[in-house]
Amino acid sequence: MKQHIALKRSRWLLALIVLTTSQLYSQTSGSLDSSILDRLNTLEQQVNYKKPGKDHVMMVGLTTFGFAASKNTNTLNGVGSTSKNNSFPDADNFEFSPMFLWRHGTKFLMEFEPSFNNNGLSVNWADISYFAAPNLIIRAGYLVLPFGTYAKREAAGWIDKLATDPMGIADMTPTDYGVEVEGGLPLGSMKLNYDVALSNGNQLLGDGTLASGNIVDNNNNKTVTARIGWLPFSNSSLELGVSGMFGKVGDMGSPYANAVGNMYAFDLNYVKTFSPVLLNIKAQYNIQNITNENFINPNDSTQSYTFNNHTTAGFVQCSVRPTEANNFLKNFELAGRYTSYNLPGNSTFGTNQHTVTVGLDYWLSWRTVLKATYETYTGNSTASKVLGSYNGLTNTNTFYLQFSIQL
Repeated sequence: MKQHIALKRSRWLLALIVLTTSQLYSQTSGSLDSSILDRLNTLEQQVNYKKPGKDHVMMVGLTTFGFAASKNTNTLNGVGSTSKNNSFPDADNFEFSPMFLWRHGTKFLMEFEPSFNNNGLSVNWADISYFAAPNLIIRAGYLVLPFGTYAKREAAGWIDKLATDPMGIADMTPTDYGVEVEGGLPLGSMKLNYDVALSNGNQLLGDGTLASGNIVDNNNNKTVTARIGWLPFSNSSLELGVSGMFGKVGDMGSPYANAVGNMYAFDLNYVKTFSPVLLNIKAQYNIQNITNENFINPNDSTQSYTFNNHTTAGFVQCSVRPTEANNFLKNFELAGRYTSYNLPGNSTFGTNQHTVTVGLDYWLSWRTVLKATYETYTGNSTASKVLGSYNGLTNTNTFYLQFSIQL
């Protein structure tokens, strides 16, 4: 069983793989996204061709390509300006990400995912996993930290029901260098999964924002990130999760040396068939608190300013798919999402932002989807007028056509 898990592990299927005991796989098909279930079944068939105790290399990945057309209106000091833009491909969401998996024996799995996007090459993650026990995986390297569920489970284009990411949610989930321990445990008819990581941590920048992914730690303290997920029903249709991220964020020896960041996330995932449709509800709410610090005024280096460095981001999304309709209609899926993202007022980047997103998907196959998405965005600047950062009210309407395939 463990050697099979090592072969079929994929980051996008983390919600399934952490439940590595046979009891934890007692989910019904009605509790899973149909695309996820098909992917799991296919990988199960693939591992039957693998010989135990051997080294194997597999390449998977994803590609997302699309078109976006938007109309943007900004109102500042009573004066409005309008602009129109279109992009082919959609520059904000275009991605080509092959993922390389190398299994060494039955205990070790190395994974590496480069990504070409925004006209440049980057690395999404690169790590090695040790399958210590049926309910225990130890991992080290460049990791997506276990903060909430969206970044680790739902952000891939062929999984996400809409063409855009919910604002702020993935941005507040760092990728960092560290070590991680994860697994799952049965609790009678219920289930529990856990994921704990120790990493270099975030870095506080001179405007109060955070950066992550430094291979050299900026201080002598490590950041602890942890998530616990609880599946209260025997069919695993509902999962409730809570996460935390705690650590110092200031550079050692700087005026911000004692700055601390405390972050919390709460998530929900509900997937169940109510004949004749499959209902899928997802939600996440993030809270980020950074200790108040004095920053240099960008307009006058002899002066400083401070603000309440408190950020929140949240979304709720629902989709329905008529799985029992005829062969044509059952391939459609209707989705909607509301997102809120509030950045600190009186800073240089403060704003209250909201989006309403609706979309219609057509599943060409279990791993190939064509999406038509329409999104309305409202952003009300709360940035400091004294610092010259206030930029008024912004309204944007964008239409997306997007194609995504899982390799």
